[in-house]
Amino acid sequence: AYSGTDRNFYDRYFFNGYQPDGTEFFAVAFGVYPNLNIADAHFAVVRDGVEHCLHVSRVLNSERMELSCGPITIEVLEPLQKLKVTVAASEGISAELVFEGRTFPIEEPRFTRRNGPRAFMDYTRLTQNVRCTGWIEVDGKRVTLASGSVGTRDRSWGIRPIGAPDPQPAVPQTITGFFWQWTPLNFSDRSVFFHVNADADGTPWNTRAVILPDGAGEGGGYHSEHATMDDVTLIPGARHAQGGTLNIPLAQGSASVKFEPFLTFLMRGIGYGHPEWRHGGYKADLAVAREDIDLGATNMASPENWHIQALSRVTFSTPGEDPIKGMGVFEQLIAGPYRPYGL
Repeated sequence: AYSGTDRNFYDRYFFNGYQPDGTEFFAVAFGVYPNLNIADAHFAVVRDGVEHCLHVSRVLNSERMELSCGPITIEVLEPLQKLKVTVAASEGISAELVFEGRTFPIEEPRFTRRNGPRAFMDYTRLTQNVRCTGWIEVDGKRVTLASGSVGTRDRSWGIRPIGAPDPQPAVPQTITGFFWQWTPLNFSDRSVFFHVNADADGTPWNTRAVILPDGAGEGGGYHSEHATMDDVTLIPGARHAQGGTLNIPLAQGSASVKFEPFLTFLMRGIGYGHPEWRHGGYKADLAVAREDIDLGATNMASPENWHIQALSRVTFSTPGEDPIKGMGVFEQLIAGPYRPYGL
């Protein structure tokens, strides 16, 4: 039951998925925090311009292997290949979803970062694009996922800030920035992944791009540490991109992915940066609550809304091949200064 000595150790499942026409987007998070003795889970779906969220928290009771939190349960049907998420009817929301991997998961480089002498994060993650089946019901309206629904799931573990803020920050205190982009993309016969953490001046400290054909095994596909996200323009008054182009160097020339974001999912809907339902926060022995966010009336410039996943239509172009179209996520979090974007 014990995970080292750092209070900030966590272990989290994440899932997202979307209809092939982009009309609905959903996401799930389930985390355990052994050294805080807390578990929490979140489910959220964007439907007709509203993000409907279900938040759950409970005491872990030092049992890390129980993959349920109130009405939200995860089942491993086939290790590293097929998982099921069930949301029992609660607060007008229910769902039953199965995620099946398109390839063996990729392992992202270990993320290690310090603020002065103190570990800010030290974690690793596996990521896997998936095909999704099942249904979601909100207030009596059940929608079945259409054939061709896809998404991404990941599993990460290690150290990240969780629970209550530290009452004694590291000194001397400085203004630090955090820049993050993550782009798991689904095409008909392949997946494309990219992520970057960068300093405030734009220098990457953790980055990788992967092109992975369907059915690829462990270690398969093309991996590069030199991809870049270029031509990014921000939405006026916000910290979110209204477009961009990912460039991946290949032996035959650069491949490119053009992003056209069209739907915004607030990550606070599954606990990331939420002012009341932060990951690892103590609520009660068991607490369940619903939240409905009108995305059209939300101030996207507010700090709790900086972290988003923008569902995007994407066009992948490779030298010597016809362009192919797909869909995926452009996850973004820019906190503090980031000089390349004038922030």
